[in-house]
Amino acid sequence: MNIYSSLVNIVGKDFASNRPEELYMYSRDPGAQPPRKVDYVVMPKTVEAVQEIVMLANKERIPITPMGGGFTTCALTVPIKGGIVLDMKRMDKIIEVNEKSKYAVVEAGVSQGALKSYLEKHYPYLQHSTPEAPPTVTVVGNLLIDGHGHLTPMHGVNSSMINGMEVVLPTGEICKIGSCSISPYWFTRRHLPDLAGLFIGWFGTTGIVTKISIQLFPKPKLRDCIVFSTDDPDSLPDVIFEVFQTEVAENFFIIAQDKPDWMFGHIYIVILMTGDSEEEFELKKRQLSRMFDERVKFMEETPPAFKRRFLDVPPFAATAADFAKGGGFEYVGGILPIEKVPEAWRGSFKIVRRHNVVFSIAVQPLDCGHSVMFGPIYSFNRADEENIERVRKALEETDKLILDLGGVLWKAELPGQKLMMERMDPNTVELMKKVKRTLDPNGIMNPGNWE
Repeated sequence: MNIYSSLVNIVGKDFASNRPEELYMYSRDPGAQPPRKVDYVVMPKTVEAVQEIVMLANKERIPITPMGGGFTTCALTVPIKGGIVLDMKRMDKIIEVNEKSKYAVVEAGVSQGALKSYLEKHYPYLQHSTPEAPPTVTVVGNLLIDGHGHLTPMHGVNSSMINGMEVVLPTGEICKIGSCSISPYWFTRRHLPDLAGLFIGWFGTTGIVTKISIQLFPKPKLRDCIVFSTDDPDSLPDVIFEVFQTEVAENFFIIAQDKPDWMFGHIYIVILMTGDSEEEFELKKRQLSRMFDERVKFMEETPPAFKRRFLDVPPFAATAADFAKGGGFEYVGGILPIEKVPEAWRGSFKIVRRHNVVFSIAVQPLDCGHSVMFGPIYSFNRADEENIERVRKALEETDKLILDLGGVLWKAELPGQKLMMERMDPNTVELMKKVKRTLDPNGIMNPGNWE
């Protein structure tokens, strides 16, 4: 069978490609992982087209990998074993916003920027949890990798905000999960068997989500930030604990960077607050400014650089990642218990100095301070293969550091996945294999991941 011709018959000649110059672009992402060979790229417009493509791939035993924005930076949407990349960007409809029950239903290609702009225009008093990422990142992609957003510190990781989904299974069946399976309303996935977990965190190895419902939240009138500094990593668990005892932080970052020079060697704690009046802000500022001991200093004047980076939604703090001025960066998303932050902090500094890589560190508390995302970010020059290799080694050592401290890896690249599965309970590994075999008997869905 001519696979390319079959794909053209499904989506049209303008939306299927096997041209080398286009395959080149889909064979890599912004991170440091090596490129991989892609055979075909296809851009469906409807769930029925997705279904036809999946049935074709299943019949011909061709690997298929769904892709949203392609910005995971850890090559999750770059096929390990080649085959078809299913670029979902044409499925870009915002299907519904339910104002009273506060949720939106979107197709898989709807970007974060598109949903944010739509809400600002039509529902300016509602917002969704927006990740610190380019606006072209898709809503569905972020939800399915347990992504973080500006509401994550108070409301949990973004996948906890999923109400329901429509999924094309690897064998071609279309099914609905959550209240939408028995009701016209996509308002909850609770009180039913939670089948959404079969697709969250699986990196596209169990099915293709074509529609999703995401919770929306009230949008505050005002936002502001205050900043503290410290030179003592041992103070950080207490800082995180105390801030989340008050429940006044909408968002929260702990950062350290090699550059600019005035930040070198210091730790900065940035607390984002919301309110309806300046008086409310002043009350919160006074409360926070008196909270910590002498190790943590309140900065009376917030540096303008921090206001520019953190007050927007999303905060564009990731712009600091390209310190090497070479267009590339990748980071380890280590999810850790709060008390392990000082050890992770010191361990990361040893790694970056050993491998001589340019870096920054960002820490974001999750779920009201139940855990943290500890993210060492390594910048590299794409034109310098030796620099990229040093970054890869630093990433792998950081993966091991996080796991040695009792953490887990968020959206892990292939070496990180293997490290986790080596340490995982053997019966858990076997259960994962059974799930994949049941849903995907021919092993076509993004094979190589979670193996």
